[in-house]
Amino acid sequence: MPEPLSDIAIELLRKPNPAVIACVRPDGQPVTVATWYLLDGERVVVSMDAGRKRLDYLRADPRVTVTVLDVDGWQTHVTVQGRVVELRDDDGLVEIDRIAHHYTGQAYFNRERPRVTAWIELDAWHGWGRARQP
Repeated sequence: MPEPLSDIAIELLRKPNPAVIACVRPDGQPVTVATWYLLDGERVVVSMDAGRKRLDYLRADPRVTVTVLDVDGWQTHVTVQGRVVELRDDDGLVEIDRIAHHYTGQAYFNRERPRVTAWIELDAWHGWGRARQP
């Protein structure tokens, strides 16, 4: 069980901030990409185009790291480490719409491509700047 998120970390993760997710290729090379996310209870949710290679990587090795940067100043950020505990086809684009509404106030713009949602269970976290752990 990870150390509970601080109030400041939760506040930061609840906002539609810029984020980067990292996973691992089969050859061990880390791969990062900018992403939208949502804090969903105690898990982080991300959505991916169903054709992304990243899905293959996550199916082979579910370990991920997500770094969330405070839009008001990147020196405040929270990094969560964990693993994808659920991958599910996003029928009807319900989950990406939920994430897109969080960022833009509107449904996701691309209705042509299928998407897959990943739920990340947190194993550890650390913060910097205002979110720095005591």
